[in-house]
Amino acid sequence: MTPLSPQPSLPRRTPRANASVPHSGDVTTAKIQEAVDARDALATALSGAGIQLPAMDVRTPWRDVEGDGSARPAGYALVHLGVCSAPVAHALAAVIRNGATR
Repeated sequence: MTPLSPQPSLPRRTPRANASVPHSGDVTTAKIQEAVDARDALATALSGAGIQLPAMDVRTPWRDVEGDGSARPAGYALVHLGVCSAPVAHALAAVIRNGATR
């Protein structure tokens, strides 16, 4: 039996300030771009505090179906923070707590 090798660390996610959603004037596209910008700003702020949420991304809800069966585009997008380990959750709580006392 061969010894197990240690798991490689996860790659660090860097904010993608240059990556943007194409602007088409569509409300949904604008909402997605707003969420992408918010995600990148949050990732930058967390990174400055030494915290990384590797599963953070942008999601939109399922499209609603109109009475005629056509899909109505979603009117909003959400920044999904994903999951994190207990130590990262504690670090995030400490940063929030310390920031709240300023």
